[in-house]
Amino acid sequence: MTLTLRDLGEHDLAWVAAREQDIFGPAAWSESLIRDDWYYGGKRYRGAEWDGELVGYAIYGYDGDAFHLMNLAVVPEARRRGVARAFMEEFIEEARRERAADAWLEVAVTNEAAIALYREYGFEDVRIRPRYYQPENVDALVMRARLLPARG
Repeated sequence: MTLTLRDLGEHDLAWVAAREQDIFGPAAWSESLIRDDWYYGGKRYRGAEWDGELVGYAIYGYDGDAFHLMNLAVVPEARRRGVARAFMEEFIEEARRERAADAWLEVAVTNEAAIALYREYGFEDVRIRPRYYQPENVDALVMRARLLPARG
């Protein structure tokens, strides 16, 4: 079985919307919210395929100084197969190629597996955003990885 990462196109939007509920449950975005976000500038939608079947997606953004991992989602049946690691390696590689000073992300404080993975890639805890994830009322942990030495 082969894992490949590729840019997602508009034709993939229906898949993302359909699997959003499986991945995020009550916090899933509607297709209209995903569509609106899709066309908002500055983001890169990436998909992960196992032998041609989509099993996950990630959304990256770059603001000229910092790289942001806005979403990393893997369908339940494909978890623990290296998909999230492949996205993380690509994300960090792209951030370094752009010479971003920092990489940022937010993750639910209850998602211990994701937090452990992000720490393996050099992310450190910065702060808690109380009740960020709705409707679950779950706090978000803001994390940062320094990619370049601090300025000045």
